[in-house]
Amino acid sequence: MKILIVLTSHDELGDTGRKTGFWLEEFAAPYYALNDAGAEIVLASPKGGQPPLDPKSDDPDAQTDDTRRFKDDPEAQAALASTVLLSSVKADDFDAVFYPGGHGPLWDLANDADSIALIEAFAKADKPTGFVCHAPGVLRSVNAANGQPLVHGRKVTGFTNSEEEAVGLTAVVPFLVENVLSANGGDYSNGPDWGSYVVVDGKLVTGQNPASSREAAAALLELIEG
Repeated sequence: MKILIVLTSHDELGDTGRKTGFWLEEFAAPYYALNDAGAEIVLASPKGGQPPLDPKSDDPDAQTDDTRRFKDDPEAQAALASTVLLSSVKADDFDAVFYPGGHGPLWDLANDADSIALIEAFAKADKPTGFVCHAPGVLRSVNAANGQPLVHGRKVTGFTNSEEEAVGLTAVVPFLVENVLSANGGDYSNGPDWGSYVVVDGKLVTGQNPASSREAAAALLELIEG
């Protein structure tokens, strides 16, 4: 079982002068869920190398058992520091792909031709794809084989408008995940803000927020093994 995890390379939070990137829990929880299940994991990002960590996800109140485990795991840290170039990976070489969120992906991966083509290739091959929190936003320009948006008519979730409002970034982000999924014809639903909520439709797995990370990875695993 070989799984690709795709991370953002974008570190600027709009024009706020603040930093962003990937959200630590949304990487760590899936990484260990998949790793502990025996998966061979390859990490990729648009620029390769060390992807930027959203500093807010490193705050003490954002820590979980998985993030603490990551901080005591030199092997995982080394893997993260040396992500391969996204342009160098092919869907043919993997059983599934998973995208952690954080705000970074809204700026780079949502518009990245390599990412779009990669997800379309996974979907065409009917291989499982997983996205958590802001990462479902990278599906914005991804189409199914019939030319319609990949999420059209599919059950999906992602970071809610109310969650974005709660973190004060509604006017900062380039688009709202909930709005884009709905505008593309997705059958969007959500659970309570900040609670775990995961939706599976065929081979497409989407999770609402950081708390959904481990459950989303478990759902992805189930699809691979099933």
